[in-house]
Parts: sequence; structure tokens; C-alpha cells
Amino acid sequence: MTRTAHHAPELERQLLRRSVMALAAGRDRCDGCHRTPLVGERVHVYDGGRTLCELCRAERREAPLRSESVHGSEHGLTVRRAA
Repeated sequence: MTRTAHHAPELERQLLRRSVMALAAGRDRCDGCHRTPLVGERVHVYDGGRTLCELCRAERREAPLRSESVHGSEHGLTVRRAA
């Protein structure tokens, strides 16, 4: 086995790990259960910027400051017809 063939699987793993971590860094997560809310799910924002998903909201008695719907990555990037 050549030296480059031996290092190729390790390089592939490093590149895959880096890309997965980059994708995860850009996602919003629930501060309660740390999962990524699904598209269309409602998230609730509390004092201090704490964001909870619909499942974790049931554990809080206080009302959230605001509730938002989770949008897909294409939100805002769609083609619009000009007037």
C-alpha cells in the first residue's frame, strides 16, 4: 500500500468531521434538550434569549416573550415575481 493510499481514509474522515461540525454550528438548538427544532415547529424565546422548543416549553410556567415558527433553509431565498 502506498503512503498516500494509507492516509486517504484519514483525510476523508477529517473532511467529513469538519463539514458536519460546520453544519451543526449554523443551526439553532433548543436550550433545554439541545435538539434542532424541525421546520414548521414553533420555538419560544424567553428572557435572556433562551430558546425552547415546543416539547420543552411545557416545563415552563412563565409566558415566552415571543413565539416563532422555524423556517427551512430556503426561506428568503425563493424566487419572487416582479410587479
